[in-house]
Amino acid sequence: MTNEVPADQVLENNLEQDPEGGSLFLQIFVSMAAGVALGLLLGSRPTVLGIQTSGLLQFCQTASKLVLQLLAALATPLILVAVSHVLMTSDIKGRQAGRLVWLLISNTLTAIFIGLVVMNVFQPGRFAKLPEPNMSKSDLPTVGVLDQMLNNIPKSLLGPLGDSNNVLGTIVIAVAFGIAMREHRDKLETLLETSLKVILRVIGWVIQLVPLAVFLTITNVVGKEGFEPFVALGGFTVTVLVGLMLQVAYYMTRIRINSWPRPGEVIRAMRDALVMAFSTGSSTVTMPVTFRCLRQKLGLREQSASMGALVGANFNNDGTALYEAMAALFISQMLGRQLDLGQQLLVVITSVVASVGAAGIPRAGLVTMTLVFRAVNLPPEYITILFAVDWFLDRCRTMVNVLGDVTVSCILDGRESEKAEQIRLAQVLEFPPV
Repeated sequence: MTNEVPADQVLENNLEQDPEGGSLFLQIFVSMAAGVALGLLLGSRPTVLGIQTSGLLQFCQTASKLVLQLLAALATPLILVAVSHVLMTSDIKGRQAGRLVWLLISNTLTAIFIGLVVMNVFQPGRFAKLPEPNMSKSDLPTVGVLDQMLNNIPKSLLGPLGDSNNVLGTIVIAVAFGIAMREHRDKLETLLETSLKVILRVIGWVIQLVPLAVFLTITNVVGKEGFEPFVALGGFTVTVLVGLMLQVAYYMTRIRINSWPRPGEVIRAMRDALVMAFSTGSSTVTMPVTFRCLRQKLGLREQSASMGALVGANFNNDGTALYEAMAALFISQMLGRQLDLGQQLLVVITSVVASVGAAGIPRAGLVTMTLVFRAVNLPPEYITILFAVDWFLDRCRTMVNVLGDVTVSCILDGRESEKAEQIRLAQVLEFPPV
């Protein structure tokens, strides 16, 4: 009934092998400060050391794009291996499996819907403008969402792996192979675990270049646009927090209606897990604490706690999906583009499936976000602008991910606690009906 340890152990081992992760945000902040200083210098002068400022800023933009292209190239094999591995190793059977799948899908869709509604209402990206990178609006593809969906159907097995825009094609292949490989799990599990380790190791190498990409992007943006984009980031942060709080309110409502614990009791019992989620930014590292709090402090049945906190956690990344959808709309607003309903639907689909298997992968949101951006033809190099607030928002959305696992466990446990059920059964046995 539990997800075999290897899926989580792979990720925990990778976290242990990622010692620089704790200082990455410090490197990013230093890079941002240096980028702001250089951007102000370049933006105030037509030439520097006899070189045209516009040429230097263009070089910064091109060089920063290379790092994001490397991440985008790695995102496709990461999703392919991670989703296949999760589907192959997760043991969910019987009637509870159907309930679990429904809860996970409905929670994630609600999270993305909340994110899109809040972002469309507040529209923080309107208060700043970003330049279109090397293309005008007239150069952008204008195919409808149905055509885009049809174009994402794989034409060959290896086709999606060579096309970074074909996100859904990659996911279709990953889901099909993940389910088919369950029959040969004993032989293939080691292969997939090793593949995941290798991909994560290479991603770790590219991640070391992220501070450089931040420095170059900030230099280019400040040099051309000044501080307006960073003022808009404040509005974006507040908007994301509003979306996350609405998602938490949705969780508490579902718990109140569909399970026996009271929302206040749930929050008190899960304090240790929530604090650890915020401090580590990893739902996988928090997983053992989440399970212990569900069992010992909240008193859920072992089956319900394991289904939600161990199995469901590999599929449930509501906070991450909400954030990625909001980030896509934010950048599109700053670019002056308006994503229509069809494109926002594509954001929904991509955000849902790209988040599967990403729980606990170090900085997975950075990698999978490139897939979401490319699905609707947004320039992924502007993802680095979000790094100014991503460290904080990453921890907030991890707490929401953990609360999503808790909500699933509570609902699976039903409207009667294990203790109340035992008392009722004892009374029935003591006083049998006539």
